[in-house]
Amino acid sequence: MVLSARDPHSSQSSEALETLCRNYWYPLYAYVRRQGRNPHDAEDLTQAFFARLLERNYLADVDQAKGKFRSFLVAALKHFLANEWDHANAQKRGGGKTVISIDVDAAENAYRFEPADSVSADKIFERRWAMTLLDRTLQRLASEYESEGKIQLYEELKSTITGDQAGTAYATIAKRLGSSEGAIKVAAHRLRQRYREVLRSEIAETVNTREEVEEELRHLFSALSFS
Repeated sequence: MVLSARDPHSSQSSEALETLCRNYWYPLYAYVRRQGRNPHDAEDLTQAFFARLLERNYLADVDQAKGKFRSFLVAALKHFLANEWDHANAQKRGGGKTVISIDVDAAENAYRFEPADSVSADKIFERRWAMTLLDRTLQRLASEYESEGKIQLYEELKSTITGDQAGTAYATIAKRLGSSEGAIKVAAHRLRQRYREVLRSEIAETVNTREEVEEELRHLFSALSFS
């Protein structure tokens, strides 16, 4: 996805850029908020950062051999905040370019649940990167099950994705769906298996090798575990 986004001659460039911006805007917004900016400034700065990212084709500097895309992105944001505050203010005064739709009310509702202020902006970014990745994975799963006419099954079983929590609950679900307990257990196993496949697929969009996918998986769960 990153390779497609950075190549202006690619037919998939615009779609890939839009997807990357949509996926990463809140982790970056949360980073800016943790740096002490108010919601209005955080919105403007996030928009200005994405505008600069696209205008100057920063993605052309992404090197597959030099680390993860998320690391590149937060480093670029740090550089932007440190060196381009005046330009961002000028953009605000002149009506900066809106690159992506940012729902500030929704963002602030999410930000209220971030850990205490003692947690660094870097850790906030990492945690939100991880949670955004998991959300996208669940959205893809829901879409798949809906397209197959199985959305009710998905809704019943999605709480079992991270592990077998069911016990006698499988029998209850089976009764509600008019199925057998054995069939529901098999369906839950398949859902968890597909969840792992989709999660790895999402991670693979921004890394280069299978080994890096596994490394990112470990990092993801580490990012979610800090308090």
